[in-house]
Amino acid sequence: MTAAIDLLTAPPRSRRRRPSATAVLAFVVLGLTAGAVAFGGLVYPDAMRQDILSSLLPAGAPGHPLGTDELGRDVWAMTVAGAASALIGPICVAIGSMILGIVLGTLAGYERGWLDVVISRWTDLLLALPVLLAAIVVSGVFGGGYWVTVVLLILLFSPSDIRIVRAGVLEQSARPYIEAARMLSLSRWRVMFRHILPNVSTLVLTNVMLNVAFALVAFSSLSFLGVGVPPGTADWGRQLTDNRAIMFDNPAAVIVPAGLIILVASAVNLAGDWAGQRLSQVGRTL
Repeated sequence: MTAAIDLLTAPPRSRRRRPSATAVLAFVVLGLTAGAVAFGGLVYPDAMRQDILSSLLPAGAPGHPLGTDELGRDVWAMTVAGAASALIGPICVAIGSMILGIVLGTLAGYERGWLDVVISRWTDLLLALPVLLAAIVVSGVFGGGYWVTVVLLILLFSPSDIRIVRAGVLEQSARPYIEAARMLSLSRWRVMFRHILPNVSTLVLTNVMLNVAFALVAFSSLSFLGVGVPPGTADWGRQLTDNRAIMFDNPAAVIVPAGLIILVASAVNLAGDWAGQRLSQVGRTL
C-alpha cells in the first residue's frame, strides 16, 4: 500500500530531470561565452588595433555596434576577444584550487594527527587574508602578471576547497564501508582516493563552479586595479579601467564588460546550483 502511494505521489521522472528556466538560461549564457572564449581571438585577431580617426564613436555607429574607445578600438571586438583572458584565468584558479583541496583535504581528513593540525592552521591563516589586498601586495613585491595572479589566487582560494573536502572525508571515514575496507587491508591511498573521494565529489564539483564565479569577479577587480592583465590586452576587467574616463562619451564601453562580468558570474552560480542538485538526486537514487 505504501509503495503504491509513493508511486502516485512521486513526480514523473521526466519532470524531475527537467532543468528550470533559469538553469536553461544560465547554460545558454555559458554556451555563448564558451564560444567567445574559443573563437573570439580567431574572429577578431586585431581587436586591439587603434584608429584615432574613429575614436569615441557612440554605440550603433556603422561598423561599430558598441562604438569605439578614445584610441579608436572597437568595443565589440575587444569584448568578444577579451572573453578568453577574462575566463581562462578564473577557470584555471578553480581547477588548481580544487586539486589542492582534494589532495590536502583528503590527507587532513583521513590521516588526522599532526598532519591535520598543520594543514588546518595553514588554511586558517590563508582564510584570514583579504584576497584582493593580499594579491595587490604580493604582485607589488614580485611583479604583476596574468599567470602570477592565477597562481596567487589558486593559493588564496584553496582553503575553502580544503575545508569542504576535509569535512566530507571525516564524515565518510566513520562509515561502515570504510571500516570494512580497512579490515580487508586495503592501502590507505586506495581507501582515500578510490572509495572516499568519489563520495564527496558532489561537494567538490559544486564548489568548483562557485570558485569560477568568485575568481572571475576577483580577477576582473585586479585587472581593473592594474594588477592582473597588462595594458594593451583584451580583457573585461582591463576594459573597465581603460574606458572609465569615457563613461559619458560612450557608456557601452564600460557598461557592457561590467554587465558581462555580472551575467557570467551569475550564470556559473546558477549552473553550479543546478548541477549540485542533480548530482545529489542521482546519489540518493543509487
